Amino acid sequence: MANKIRVTVWNEYRHELNEEAIRNIYPEGIHGAVKAILEETGEFEVRTATLDMPEHGLSDEVLENTDVLVWWGHLAHKAVDDKIVSKIRERVYRYGMGFVPLHSAHHSKPFTSIIGCTGDLSWGADQKEIVWNVAPYHPITDGIPDCFELFEEMYGEPFYIPQPDQLLFSSWFEQGNVFRSGCCYYRGLGKIFYFQPGHEACRSFYNPYVRRIIQNGVRWAAPTVFSGTYPQTGCIHQKTPIVEELKNK
Repeated sequence: MANKIRVTVWNEYRHELNEEAIRNIYPEGIHGAVKAILEETGEFEVRTATLDMPEHGLSDEVLENTDVLVWWGHLAHKAVDDKIVSKIRERVYRYGMGFVPLHSAHHSKPFTSIIGCTGDLSWGADQKEIVWNVAPYHPITDGIPDCFELFEEMYGEPFYIPQPDQLLFSSWFEQGNVFRSGCCYYRGLGKIFYFQPGHEACRSFYNPYVRRIIQNGVRWAAPTVFSGTYPQTGCIHQKTPIVEELKNK
Protein backbone atom coordinates (compact mmCIF):
# COMPACT_ATOMS: atom_id res chain seq x y z
CA MET A 1 0.00 0.00 0.00
CA ALA A 2 1.45 3.38 -1.04
CA ASN A 3 1.79 6.28 1.40
CA LYS A 4 1.50 4.25 4.57
CA ILE A 5 1.01 6.15 7.82
CA ARG A 6 4.37 6.16 9.61
CA VAL A 7 3.91 5.22 13.27
CA THR A 8 6.35 5.07 16.16
CA VAL A 9 5.14 3.05 19.16
CA TRP A 10 6.97 4.13 22.33
CA ASN A 11 7.02 2.12 25.56
CA GLU A 12 9.08 2.63 28.68
CA TYR A 13 9.54 -1.18 28.73
CA ARG A 14 9.94 -1.65 32.49
CA HIS A 15 7.20 -4.06 33.62
CA GLU A 16 7.92 -6.63 30.91
CA LEU A 17 11.64 -6.74 31.70
CA ASN A 18 11.22 -6.97 35.46
CA GLU A 19 7.99 -8.94 36.01
CA GLU A 20 7.51 -12.45 34.66
CA ALA A 21 3.72 -12.26 34.95
CA ILE A 22 3.63 -9.22 32.68
CA ARG A 23 6.16 -10.74 30.31
CA ASN A 24 3.89 -13.78 29.96
CA ILE A 25 1.00 -11.55 28.88
CA TYR A 26 3.09 -9.43 26.49
CA PRO A 27 6.18 -11.47 25.56
CA GLU A 28 7.20 -8.95 22.88
CA GLY A 29 6.57 -6.04 25.23
CA ILE A 30 3.58 -3.73 25.17
CA HIS A 31 5.23 -1.89 22.29
CA GLY A 32 5.41 -5.18 20.39
CA ALA A 33 1.74 -5.88 21.10
CA VAL A 34 0.63 -2.46 19.85
CA LYS A 35 2.90 -2.78 16.81
CA ALA A 36 1.18 -6.07 15.96
CA ILE A 37 -2.24 -4.41 16.31
CA LEU A 38 -1.32 -1.77 13.77
CA GLU A 39 0.39 -4.13 11.35
CA GLU A 40 -2.81 -6.17 11.03
CA THR A 41 -4.32 -3.60 8.68
CA GLY A 42 -1.43 -3.17 6.24
CA GLU A 43 -1.97 0.61 6.42
CA PHE A 44 0.85 1.47 8.77
CA GLU A 45 4.63 1.46 8.66
CA VAL A 46 5.50 0.79 12.30
CA ARG A 47 8.68 1.11 14.31
CA THR A 48 9.14 0.84 18.07
CA ALA A 49 11.19 2.81 20.59
CA THR A 50 11.88 2.36 24.29
CA LEU A 51 13.17 4.42 27.18
CA ASP A 52 16.64 2.90 27.38
CA MET A 53 17.51 3.44 23.73
CA PRO A 54 19.74 6.45 22.89
CA GLU A 55 17.52 9.56 22.95
CA HIS A 56 14.74 7.19 24.08
CA GLY A 57 14.64 5.99 20.47
CA LEU A 58 13.25 9.38 19.44
CA SER A 59 16.04 11.07 17.54
CA ASP A 60 15.32 14.03 15.31
CA GLU A 61 15.38 11.70 12.32
CA VAL A 62 12.83 9.37 13.90
CA LEU A 63 10.47 12.19 14.91
CA GLU A 64 10.74 13.85 11.51
CA ASN A 65 9.66 10.56 9.93
CA THR A 66 6.80 9.86 12.34
CA ASP A 67 3.23 10.73 11.40
CA VAL A 68 1.75 9.41 14.65
CA LEU A 69 3.47 8.73 17.98
CA VAL A 70 1.78 6.14 20.24
CA TRP A 71 2.89 6.32 23.90
CA TRP A 72 2.73 3.89 26.83
CA GLY A 73 4.43 4.66 30.15
CA HIS A 74 3.83 4.05 33.83
CA LEU A 75 6.78 3.66 36.21
CA ALA A 76 9.33 5.92 34.58
CA HIS A 77 7.56 9.12 33.55
CA LYS A 78 10.19 11.26 35.29
CA ALA A 79 13.05 9.51 33.47
CA VAL A 80 11.97 10.93 30.12
CA ASP A 81 14.29 13.74 29.02
CA ASP A 82 12.59 17.15 28.95
CA LYS A 83 14.44 18.00 25.73
CA ILE A 84 12.79 15.05 24.00
CA VAL A 85 9.41 16.12 25.39
CA SER A 86 9.87 19.61 23.93
CA LYS A 87 10.69 18.11 20.53
CA ILE A 88 7.58 15.91 20.66
CA ARG A 89 5.40 18.89 21.56
CA GLU A 90 6.88 20.90 18.71
CA ARG A 91 6.25 18.11 16.22
CA VAL A 92 2.61 18.01 17.30
CA TYR A 93 1.96 21.75 17.40
CA ARG A 94 3.93 22.91 14.36
CA TYR A 95 4.09 19.91 12.06
CA GLY A 96 0.85 18.07 12.80
CA MET A 97 2.29 14.85 14.20
CA GLY A 98 -0.50 12.85 15.81
CA PHE A 99 -0.18 11.69 19.43
CA VAL A 100 -2.00 8.67 20.90
CA PRO A 101 -1.30 8.20 24.63
CA LEU A 102 -2.60 4.93 26.09
CA HIS A 103 -3.69 4.07 29.63
CA SER A 104 -1.23 5.43 32.24
CA ALA A 105 0.30 7.79 29.68
CA HIS A 106 -2.20 10.28 31.19
CA HIS A 107 0.69 11.14 33.54
CA SER A 108 3.40 11.11 30.90
CA LYS A 109 5.41 14.24 30.26
CA PRO A 110 4.39 14.48 26.60
CA PHE A 111 0.66 14.25 27.41
CA THR A 112 0.70 16.81 30.22
CA SER A 113 2.90 19.16 28.17
CA ILE A 114 0.88 18.91 24.96
CA ILE A 115 -2.57 19.07 26.58
CA GLY A 116 -1.68 21.42 29.44
CA CYS A 117 -2.82 19.54 32.55
CA THR A 118 -1.71 17.42 35.49
CA GLY A 119 -3.45 14.28 34.20
CA ASP A 120 -4.35 13.33 37.78
CA LEU A 121 -7.25 10.92 38.34
CA SER A 122 -8.71 8.39 40.75
CA TRP A 123 -7.69 4.77 40.42
CA GLY A 124 -8.33 1.41 42.01
CA ALA A 125 -8.34 -2.38 41.68
CA ASP A 126 -8.78 -4.30 38.43
CA GLN A 127 -12.47 -4.94 37.83
CA LYS A 128 -15.19 -5.16 35.20
CA GLU A 129 -15.37 -2.10 32.96
CA ILE A 130 -18.10 -1.29 30.46
CA VAL A 131 -16.89 1.08 27.77
CA TRP A 132 -19.74 3.12 26.27
CA ASN A 133 -19.52 4.52 22.75
CA VAL A 134 -20.93 8.04 23.15
CA ALA A 135 -20.00 9.33 19.66
CA PRO A 136 -21.04 6.66 17.13
CA TYR A 137 -20.63 9.17 14.26
CA HIS A 138 -16.87 9.63 14.79
CA PRO A 139 -14.20 7.88 12.64
CA ILE A 140 -12.53 6.42 15.74
CA THR A 141 -15.75 4.68 16.80
CA ASP A 142 -16.30 3.09 13.39
CA GLY A 143 -17.08 -0.61 13.84
CA ILE A 144 -17.52 -0.28 17.62
CA PRO A 145 -20.84 -1.30 19.25
CA ASP A 146 -22.85 0.76 21.73
CA CYS A 147 -20.78 -0.75 24.53
CA PHE A 148 -18.32 -3.55 25.27
CA GLU A 149 -16.87 -5.13 28.40
CA LEU A 150 -13.28 -5.33 29.66
CA PHE A 151 -11.49 -6.40 32.83
CA GLU A 152 -9.31 -3.38 33.60
CA GLU A 153 -7.65 -1.25 36.25
CA MET A 154 -10.20 1.21 37.56
CA TYR A 155 -9.71 4.80 36.46
CA GLY A 156 -12.24 7.27 37.85
CA GLU A 157 -13.31 10.88 37.90
CA PRO A 158 -12.31 13.52 38.64
CA PHE A 159 -9.88 13.35 35.73
CA TYR A 160 -7.89 16.58 35.73
CA ILE A 161 -7.77 17.35 32.01
CA PRO A 162 -9.18 20.22 29.96
CA GLN A 163 -12.63 19.67 28.53
CA PRO A 164 -12.07 17.33 25.56
CA ASP A 165 -12.73 18.76 22.13
CA GLN A 166 -14.57 15.49 21.47
CA LEU A 167 -15.56 12.82 23.99
CA LEU A 168 -15.84 9.42 22.30
CA PHE A 169 -15.96 6.87 25.13
CA SER A 170 -17.20 6.95 28.70
CA SER A 171 -16.64 4.01 31.04
CA TRP A 172 -18.46 2.57 34.03
CA PHE A 173 -16.69 0.31 36.54
CA GLU A 174 -18.38 -2.31 38.68
CA GLN A 175 -17.55 -0.50 41.94
CA GLY A 176 -19.49 2.51 40.68
CA ASN A 177 -16.81 4.80 39.24
CA VAL A 178 -17.15 6.51 35.88
CA PHE A 179 -14.40 7.83 33.60
CA ARG A 180 -13.92 9.74 30.35
CA SER A 181 -12.03 6.92 28.66
CA GLY A 182 -11.66 8.20 25.09
CA CYS A 183 -10.87 11.88 24.51
CA CYS A 184 -9.83 13.83 21.41
CA TYR A 185 -7.94 17.13 21.38
CA TYR A 186 -6.62 19.51 18.77
CA ARG A 187 -3.37 21.31 19.58
CA GLY A 188 -1.74 23.49 16.96
CA LEU A 189 -1.73 21.45 13.76
CA GLY A 190 -1.81 18.16 15.69
CA LYS A 191 -4.53 15.76 16.81
CA ILE A 192 -4.42 13.80 20.08
CA PHE A 193 -6.48 10.78 21.09
CA TYR A 194 -6.22 9.56 24.70
CA PHE A 195 -7.57 6.04 25.28
CA GLN A 196 -7.74 4.54 28.77
CA PRO A 197 -7.58 0.70 28.41
CA GLY A 198 -4.19 -0.99 28.49
CA HIS A 199 -3.14 -1.81 32.07
CA GLU A 200 -0.02 -3.97 31.93
CA ALA A 201 -1.56 -6.76 34.06
CA CYS A 202 -4.71 -6.99 31.93
CA ARG A 203 -5.19 -8.37 28.44
CA SER A 204 -7.03 -5.46 26.86
CA PHE A 205 -4.67 -5.21 23.90
CA TYR A 206 -6.03 -8.60 22.76
CA ASN A 207 -9.64 -7.38 22.79
CA PRO A 208 -10.92 -6.94 19.21
CA TYR A 209 -12.71 -3.67 19.97
CA VAL A 210 -9.69 -2.17 21.70
CA ARG A 211 -7.58 -3.20 18.73
CA ARG A 212 -10.03 -1.61 16.29
CA ILE A 213 -10.13 1.61 18.33
CA ILE A 214 -6.33 1.89 18.38
CA GLN A 215 -6.20 1.34 14.62
CA ASN A 216 -8.94 3.91 14.05
CA GLY A 217 -7.33 6.33 16.49
CA VAL A 218 -3.94 6.24 14.80
CA ARG A 219 -5.58 6.65 11.39
CA TRP A 220 -7.56 9.67 12.63
CA ALA A 221 -4.54 11.27 14.34
CA ALA A 222 -2.38 11.18 11.21
CA PRO A 223 -1.50 14.63 9.88
CA THR A 224 -3.98 16.41 7.68
CA VAL A 225 -2.64 17.16 4.22
CA PHE A 226 -3.00 20.90 3.73
CA SER A 227 -3.09 22.70 0.41
CA GLY A 228 -0.69 25.61 0.23
CA THR A 229 2.38 26.29 2.35
CA TYR A 230 2.87 27.47 5.91
CA PRO A 231 5.80 29.30 7.50
CA GLN A 232 7.83 26.97 9.70
CA THR A 233 9.24 29.61 12.03
CA GLY A 234 7.70 32.79 13.37
CA CYS A 235 5.09 34.93 11.68
CA ILE A 236 5.28 36.76 8.40
CA HIS A 237 4.52 40.47 8.88
CA GLN A 238 3.54 42.26 5.71
CA LYS A 239 2.98 45.95 5.18
CA THR A 240 -0.61 46.70 4.27
CA PRO A 241 -2.25 50.05 3.55
CA ILE A 242 -4.26 50.03 6.78
CA VAL A 243 -1.21 49.23 8.90
CA GLU A 244 0.80 52.00 7.27
CA GLU A 245 -2.09 54.42 7.73
CA LEU A 246 -2.34 53.66 11.45
CA LYS A 247 1.41 53.98 11.93
CA ASN A 248 1.38 57.42 10.35
CA LYS A 249 -1.33 58.79 12.65
